[in-house]
Order: sequence, then C-alpha cells, then structure tokens
Amino acid sequence: MNNRLVDLRRLRLLRELDRLGSMRLVADELHVTTSTVSQQLAVLAREVGADLVEPHGRRVRLTPAGRRLAEHAVTILAAVDAARLDLDPRAEPAGTVRVAGFATAVRRSLLPLTARLAADHPRVRLRIDEHEPAEAYALLATDDVDLALTYDYNLAPISADPALEATPLWSAAWQLGAPSGAAALPEADAPAVFDRFRDADWIVNSRNTADEVVVRTIASMAGFEPRIVHRADSLDLVQDLIVAGLGVGLLPGDQPTGPGVRLLPLAAPQALLRAYAVTRRGRAAWPPLALILDLLTAHTGPAARPG
Repeated sequence: MNNRLVDLRRLRLLRELDRLGSMRLVADELHVTTSTVSQQLAVLAREVGADLVEPHGRRVRLTPAGRRLAEHAVTILAAVDAARLDLDPRAEPAGTVRVAGFATAVRRSLLPLTARLAADHPRVRLRIDEHEPAEAYALLATDDVDLALTYDYNLAPISADPALEATPLWSAAWQLGAPSGAAALPEADAPAVFDRFRDADWIVNSRNTADEVVVRTIASMAGFEPRIVHRADSLDLVQDLIVAGLGVGLLPGDQPTGPGVRLLPLAAPQALLRAYAVTRRGRAAWPPLALILDLLTAHTGPAARPG
C-alpha cells in the first residue's frame, strides 16, 4: 500500500461489493451509477497498489487481495462509525471521564453526582485522581485526564492558558485559623487581623503555593514578612498544628473547626478561593464530558479549601 490516504467512501463500496456480489446492486443500494462504483474501485486499487476485482463471467468478483481488504474495511468502518457515535453531541453519553481534582471539589462537586450518573447514565464512568492544581494542569497538558477541578484565590489568580477552558464552579471565603483564645477584632480589616500575628509562625499548603501567596500578600499590607515554618496539605493537620500552638494559617470560613481553633474573619481584602472545572479547548463537546460539566455547573453548592 502506498502512502496516500484511503478514502473511506471507497472502502464502503468495496465492503458492499463483498456483501452484495454485484456492482449493479451496490449502485442501487448507494444510489449511484454502476460506472461510478467501477471508477471508484479502480481508484481504490491504485491507492492500495493491488488489484481488488477481477472478471467472473459477465460480472466481477473480489480478488484475494480484495477480500482481505474488504475484511479490513468491515473493521475500519465499524471503528469509524463507533467513533462518530461516541463524538456525536446528540449521542447518548458513554465512556470513562478521567478527572484530576483537589479533594474538596471532588467531595463537594463530583461525588454528589455519582448516584444520578448510576441511575440516569450508567454508561458514563468516572476515574478520579486527587491532585493539586499544578499537577492537574500538567495531566491535562499531556492528555492524561479529560477534566481538572482546580482553584485559585482572588489574591493569587492563575494566568489564563489559551489552550484551556475554565468554567467557574463556586467560591468560598477563607479566614485565619488561630488558637481559640485569640479574640476577634470587630470591624478589623485583613491586614489588621494579620498584624496581631506578625510574630507567630505560619502554616501554608505543602503542595500548592497559592495559600502562601495570599498569606504573604496580606502580611505585606500589614507591613511585615510572615515567618512560614510549617507546610501541610491536610486541613485536619493544619488545625492540629494550630491547637498545638505551632502557628496560624488559613482555613475555610464555611467549615466547622475542631476544639481549640478559632476562625478570624478576613475582609478588605477577602481571601476568596475560586473553584473551576477545566478542560482542554475543543474537548468539552464530547458527550460524557459535556454531561459531567453540565451536572457540575448545576450543582454549585457552598465550598471550601482544598485538603
């Protein structure tokens, strides 16, 4: 076979000739002329570099090469038809959607969809891997996942990537987690709250730099550089460190805290976490992924920090 592309329409003609056994019947079946069928099969023979049909009395039949190609044509055309059905926006969604996301978004946005998927779309499956945003973006870039659930902060925005499409999901205000003995300051702005802890040790996320950027930004407004000592990915561990008197750190404002931890509100500026569903540009029309995106954007309840 030469390096030219084989036209799928000609493969269909060959498949039909193998099935029907007559160029006239093929022409009638496909609403073309017998001459067209003959000409297109001759072109196909040149494309593959082998004789495909031979005279057989007053008719023609497939050569051994023609029969082998017809067998391949059945497989090739079936795969193409399956791919078209899979990609058809009108088709019933079916397939595995690979998701990389931070834990809170998986728990709050994705897991609540599983019961509905099982009931209404049993052919759509989820494969979930827990990752921080930088890791999820890397997996999107290498096409190892279809969907990334990511976040940034209003004080630490992520630069837009023209190769990606980000759909906002929800946002949540973060507050400063401190030992329970810390008193709130009525009407205090965020820099004033931070200033009370300028001599404290600070705790930030160990797998993403966004928390640290927020902490450093607000601390700079208060006129000091925070002493970042501890890094933890688990919110429970952050609280344990606070209770142990080892520092202060950001925590989600809409989540209950354990004994020994107090949340101090931050305003002017707020520390606002923003969650997104991110896909590679042009991929969102794939029916299973489009379904998940629709369900995610319809399910926009309250949310919190990664962890």
